[in-house]
Amino acid sequence: MAPDRNCSGSSNALTLEMPLKIHTLSNGDIAVRGTPTDCVYLGVNALMTPRPDIVVSGINAGANLGDDVIYSGTVAAAMEGRHLGLPALAVSLDGHRYFDTAAAVTRRLLTALAQEPLRTGRILNVNVPDLPLDEIKGFKVTRCGRRHPAERVIHQQDPRGNDLYWIGPPGEKDDSGEDTDFAAIEQGYVSITPLQVDLTAYAAQDVIHQWLTQAKVI
Repeated sequence: MAPDRNCSGSSNALTLEMPLKIHTLSNGDIAVRGTPTDCVYLGVNALMTPRPDIVVSGINAGANLGDDVIYSGTVAAAMEGRHLGLPALAVSLDGHRYFDTAAAVTRRLLTALAQEPLRTGRILNVNVPDLPLDEIKGFKVTRCGRRHPAERVIHQQDPRGNDLYWIGPPGEKDDSGEDTDFAAIEQGYVSITPLQVDLTAYAAQDVIHQWLTQAKVI
């Protein structure tokens, strides 16, 4: 199952204000008039019988590294799979050429999961270098790097003189240290970053409590 159009940047959006239309292709694939998260929700809860054993989101054309995971529809679809109680992978290719490499990497990971289930309760964000399979150096377990803020807005006008604005490209790398997903991809390794849904900053809880006390809020 997949959205019937490009949904880059859709994050965890669910379509709630209108029904989801589907179109089944001749090969059995299902195109959904909705977001990547819609696709997983609909597939797991309604259209796939028997219920799937795992959710694989992707292979996305273009990497999802660092802060990209916040916006990524590919990662969000995997998160929805995890929310529905299933193991989940988000797979992205750092380019547009060697999808066969990313497919082989995905198959290898699925085979490993079948032989030795991974019980971390985490989503695996997998990014694959855009290289032939024999040039992949191996796998690295990584953390998310960080980008500089994206501030560029592209201004245009339509033929009637109305203003149009496009969101610009993502910012350049800010934190691309040796243990990051950015570094692994640049060095020719498959990057595997475990992600969690719980965004609570536990280390900051005491600081916030002290601040509330000092500010006499409580």
